[in-house]
Amino acid sequence: MPPVISIVGRSNSGKTTLIERLIPELKKRGFRVGTVKHHRRPFEMDLPGKDSWRHKNAGAEVTIISSPFRIGIIKELSKELPLESIIRFMEELDIILTEGYKEEKYPKIEVLNHKFSKEPMIKDESLIAVITEMEVDLKIPRFNPERIEEIVDFILSFLRLPMKRE
Repeated sequence: MPPVISIVGRSNSGKTTLIERLIPELKKRGFRVGTVKHHRRPFEMDLPGKDSWRHKNAGAEVTIISSPFRIGIIKELSKELPLESIIRFMEELDIILTEGYKEEKYPKIEVLNHKFSKEPMIKDESLIAVITEMEVDLKIPRFNPERIEEIVDFILSFLRLPMKRE
């Protein structure tokens, strides 16, 4: 399966905006990107302006939104897939960005917005970087949210993926 990086943060901190900006940069470098949006409440699929719609419109080839009540998958198809392929929607991708899933074991990048918090909510070794304009005293990398190329460089380096996919 492709490597996973989770983008986490408090509500309205800028997680979706960051993912919207990461996807085109990763695609520009030749990577096939999928996203998984974690949602804790019932949801509607692919509503204009909603997070899953924004992920898809940013260029994700596969977008999944999940909650305890429902899972939704949006995938562009050129033909109908056999059931076995449907079960493994993201197997053919190069990288998966999740929005949320702060409780999972995957590496996390937390978006810190000074309006909501001045320190990360993730306190364990799964936190590999923070995205914020604030000065923070942490032992992990900090990136300005406007420096998307640097953030992608970091992600690719962390995952040991080539800077440019051939």
